[in-house]
Amino acid sequence: MPAPIRLRELIRTIRTARTQAEEREMIQKECAAIRSSFREEDNTYRCRNVAKLLYMHMLGYPAHFGQLECLKLIASQKFTDKRIGYLGAMLLLDERQDVHLLMTNCIKNDLNHSTQYVQGLALCTLGCMGSSEMCRDLAGEVEKLLKTSNSYLRKKAALCAVHVIRKVPELMEMFLPATKNLLNEKNHGVLHTSVVLLTEMCERSPDMLAHFRKVSLVPQLVRILKNLIMSGYSPEHDVSGISDPFLQVRILRLLRILGRNDDDSSEAMNDILAQVATNTETSKNVGNAILYETVLTIMDIKSESGLRVLAINILGRFLLNNDKNIRYVALTSLLKTVQTDHNAVQRHRSTIVDCLKDLDVSIKRRAMELSFALVNGNNVRGMMKELLYFLDSCEPEFKADCASGIFLAAEKYAPSKRWHIDTIMRVLTTAGSYVRDDAVPNLIQLITNSVEMHAYTVQRLYKAILGDYSQQPLVQVASWCIGEYGDLLVSGQCEEEEPIQVTEDEVLDILESVLISNMSASVTRGYALTAIMKLSTRFTCTVNRIKKVVSIYGSSIDVELQQRAVEYNALFKKYDHMRPALLERMPVMEKVTTNGPTEIVQTNGETEPAVLETKPPPSGLQPASQANDLLDLLGGSDITPVIPTAPTSKPAGGELLDLLGDLNLTGSPVSAPAPQIAQPPFLLDGLSSQPLFNDIAAGIPSITAYNKNGLKIDFTFERSNTNPSVTVITIQASNSTELDMTDFVFQAAVPKTFQLQLLSPSSSVIPAFNSGTITQVIKVLNPQKQQLRMRIKLTYNHKGSAMQDLAEVNNFPPQSWQ
Repeated sequence: MPAPIRLRELIRTIRTARTQAEEREMIQKECAAIRSSFREEDNTYRCRNVAKLLYMHMLGYPAHFGQLECLKLIASQKFTDKRIGYLGAMLLLDERQDVHLLMTNCIKNDLNHSTQYVQGLALCTLGCMGSSEMCRDLAGEVEKLLKTSNSYLRKKAALCAVHVIRKVPELMEMFLPATKNLLNEKNHGVLHTSVVLLTEMCERSPDMLAHFRKVSLVPQLVRILKNLIMSGYSPEHDVSGISDPFLQVRILRLLRILGRNDDDSSEAMNDILAQVATNTETSKNVGNAILYETVLTIMDIKSESGLRVLAINILGRFLLNNDKNIRYVALTSLLKTVQTDHNAVQRHRSTIVDCLKDLDVSIKRRAMELSFALVNGNNVRGMMKELLYFLDSCEPEFKADCASGIFLAAEKYAPSKRWHIDTIMRVLTTAGSYVRDDAVPNLIQLITNSVEMHAYTVQRLYKAILGDYSQQPLVQVASWCIGEYGDLLVSGQCEEEEPIQVTEDEVLDILESVLISNMSASVTRGYALTAIMKLSTRFTCTVNRIKKVVSIYGSSIDVELQQRAVEYNALFKKYDHMRPALLERMPVMEKVTTNGPTEIVQTNGETEPAVLETKPPPSGLQPASQANDLLDLLGGSDITPVIPTAPTSKPAGGELLDLLGDLNLTGSPVSAPAPQIAQPPFLLDGLSSQPLFNDIAAGIPSITAYNKNGLKIDFTFERSNTNPSVTVITIQASNSTELDMTDFVFQAAVPKTFQLQLLSPSSSVIPAFNSGTITQVIKVLNPQKQQLRMRIKLTYNHKGSAMQDLAEVNNFPPQSWQ
């Protein structure tokens, strides 16, 4: 049989193929020849054939039939054969295929080989595709090589140890003694891989993290990093004038892990981080990479305030860089830090706003999100001006998010009601078709509550829709306002700007145009018809015209419009005496603000928190929707999830919702009304001179209410001195997993005989490794001294997934409710 062609000749032949079909024909022909050679057990050319097969595999053609030939090459004594065999094993095998287990003995022998290069091949292969079984069998050999004096083998053994730890975390302690001297090595390859190994151990084990903090790992890393910064030119490690930037980045990442939530470690690394931030050259991308890692480390540890300002200034310089990727990274990082270092980020506001004009859509979106985060009461006028200009010129995919952001910022920081109304009308005029569905009712509520602005608003809206009905939300608001305040429009009572002269017929012409316009949606026509009907009580000369318009739409093909018209016709004919009362002006709309007595509002850098007061409800029945915004969160129908300001008396049969489902709630006679509590409610008790709560040590033991998936919630109990019926429960949520739990929300529900209030939690992020807790206070009123039962609902994000769970707590100690 003739000798097979060489790999180089095969590559040259394949590259001459002009079509895909021609290439496939060449590959199939060569594969057939290789199969024949494998069947004949041709040892002479096995290495050459496997090499060609690997090239075909890289081109995307099947090469699985060469797996066993790779094992034969690994078992060969020739280094050239072993090299191709191990390469083939890494490319063609993985732990899902049982054939890889046949390699275990060969790898073990090669790890003890006398030639370092053969040992290196075995380490690379084990570190690339070793399964958990192989890692358990060969971890001892890897640990021995990690202690050797040969730097070539130590760096490969360190990377192999990383793979072993990922596959079998319980073997981590085996490598702990070998890590003691790794950072004393002068070889940069060993240093780099050692830092990678230490990082992996710290990320995966809180115990290892605590151990390395105790053994003063931080000073060692600081010394190495300082030597890298202060060392002169070294051609072996120099990259664009910076000494070994890859090692610097790895050390900074490890310092970030060690300094997180640790005061001593953070203090030890403050000086070196300042040196790196000030001495690193920024003209090259390599320096920018080191500075970026330095910024992330500074912001993640407990660093000094001056150092944090320095980090934010670095990000500010990044915003001026010509490289789009660096600008995007800077905007993303500033967005993460804006809540904790708001004033420092505010200094770069003008540069951030300039990024709104960037041609890159990713940069533009990040700049928009950051701009909204920077809005506060001091800069709201200037920022809204820039954002409205951006809304006017941005691409359609930005308009919805931008409009929503402007609405929220205007509602939170509006300096006056007129400015607020003008801003929202500008948004509706510019991007009305892109706003959220709740924009229309929210603006209507704002206009209704601004009594002194009614004439001004209706005149502005009338002008805005003259001849242009394309922005449907704007037309809906305008129709509602014209119907509600049409008499003010006609009378010309506007004092804020020059009044316009409008007749009743002109107003009706506009509304009729909306009804017949092809651009008007069904909802918009409904607004217009209702507005025309309302004007029948506000106008005096056009009532007959209004009757005629309403009667015409009594036969409309739009069922909604037809029903409205028929009912309005009935008002004119049968119930005309009731029409003025039914169509009178809408009263001021109350807006529910908060469930608790006090709410601290985020102010984007303003120092004084806004305190919302809980006003006592009017005498009589309180609407259920105001008493409990959280009803129906937990499913069921008979509970008190959040206490109202004052309870109301109602028959036991009138309960609406029972969120506790199958719990036995028959603790009191059915006919007994709910107990009455005098104002102020128990939530405000204890504001006298005597101590608010009894000491915890009074004998109420704590309980574990929930312990699942690494999340543990403990309840501790206190009793109010001023009101013995009030039990104060403090929850403590801890997280034993390796990643933080974010967006944590705790909700609770109790039977109707109790009343409950949840105060604001201390945070929404539960730190990993039990390094911190979230606390939240629950106040429970139990006037009848019944056994306490509670259902809890937990929601949070963990490892990129949204988690949710329900649980019942029935093991309250008797001292907590008796």
